[in-house]
Amino acid sequence: MDVTQTTFSQPPYDRRGLSTGIVHFGVGGFHRAHQAMYVDRLLGRGGAREWGICGVGVLPGDRRMRDVLTAQDGEYTLSAIGPDGGWDTRTIGSIVEYLYAPDDPEAVLAKLADPGTRIVSLTITEGGYGVAPATGEVDADHPALAADAAPNTGPTTVFDYIVESLARRRARGLVPFTVMSCDNVQGNGEVARTAVASVARRRAPEFADWIAAHVCFPNSMVDRITPVTPPEAEAEVLRRYGIRDRWPVLTEPFTQWVLEDSFSLGRPAFEEVGVQIVDDVAPYELMKLRLLNASHQGLAYFAYLCGYRLVDEAARDPLFERFLLRYMRSEAAPTLRPVPGVDLDRYQRTLIERFANPAIGDTVARLCAESSDRIPKFVLPVVRERLAADGEIDCAAAIVASWARYAEGVDEQGAPIEVVDPLRDRLMPLARRQREDPTAFLTDRTVFGDLVDQPRFVAAYTAVLKSLHTRGARATLSDLLGDGPRLE
Repeated sequence: MDVTQTTFSQPPYDRRGLSTGIVHFGVGGFHRAHQAMYVDRLLGRGGAREWGICGVGVLPGDRRMRDVLTAQDGEYTLSAIGPDGGWDTRTIGSIVEYLYAPDDPEAVLAKLADPGTRIVSLTITEGGYGVAPATGEVDADHPALAADAAPNTGPTTVFDYIVESLARRRARGLVPFTVMSCDNVQGNGEVARTAVASVARRRAPEFADWIAAHVCFPNSMVDRITPVTPPEAEAEVLRRYGIRDRWPVLTEPFTQWVLEDSFSLGRPAFEEVGVQIVDDVAPYELMKLRLLNASHQGLAYFAYLCGYRLVDEAARDPLFERFLLRYMRSEAAPTLRPVPGVDLDRYQRTLIERFANPAIGDTVARLCAESSDRIPKFVLPVVRERLAADGEIDCAAAIVASWARYAEGVDEQGAPIEVVDPLRDRLMPLARRQREDPTAFLTDRTVFGDLVDQPRFVAAYTAVLKSLHTRGARATLSDLLGDGPRLE
């Protein structure tokens, strides 16, 4: 018998007559657990009826989302599952339409250029912006932008759609929409601005200047752990509530959104439903990126090599808890600015509690994916700032070394590891050379910049890498924390 608490609610508003004010690229689990949920909350309060969401898919993998949301009239279930296993489930109704761009590119452009569209939002992952992590500049060869440079082609990527629709709005004398990034990227609004301007500049330098002068790109910090929906979720929602949802979303109870108040055509009253509207997002985003996101990376590769496959199981291991807390307190937290209204020590403890929530079922493999997009944004800035301040870097160097060991593609028992990374074909051969050449992995300067030239970092990194090869992941963590021989 299931004795955990279960609650359920339907949207307390009439969806008929809702109009689109937001076009969102990248409708996945996180968007549906976060931004779409906040808009749904506003709708439930009787407002925001002009702020319905039109989802847009661009990638081949988005076809399934098109099929599911079309069949369900945009509705889906969102279940927040607490550490005690209790489910708090709600049907979300804020997505009012969905367009799959390859089906009809012109329909997407028309929607973007429509006067009713006032915000274009993005969750296209850290790597979707085509910005080189080591330089902060656009990488013209990055898959996210390369298609935009091809002559005589229609819109292909997110940024091509944005630029073409802005050109149409300008020609019609319409105020440009706001581009609102909701991705885990430091200065995500500025990164989006860089990517859009790069595509626009290929079209005409003067047009790029117009975008810089007239289009708002607010920065934001977003936070809600939302794993890939497990296969059994559909049956569980049906069992608990009698609802057939072909793609439910499971998430944690915690949610946070800090948003810069910079919009050209207005915005929903997000502050009424818990969003923190601020003048400067930077302290909050640094906190989240360098504590939560970097700690996920700190856990991921060591956990996989130790045999863990679920995040909560690794997070409940006292050895991992000690390692993550030491990284946060001794290395990451000293790089942060004051964060108004936040107790950083409590925030760090709460992160461990969130990671250890057994009801979420987040996988270590998910955290290990897309490393070349994540490590340079979450961990390497901490390394550089601590090097400049002559501060401790042992844990951050260990995180990088654990990624390098994982990228060899073979675990400690000799079993293959499926490395999921856009740069896998470039990085894995380097990783496989590092038993003979310990700094081989670091020589990719597009990813690591000049860290291979920093003796103090190289010494800490190679000591951990040597230990990983000779003693294994668990013993290496124990030694790093002072339980065994000194790493050198």
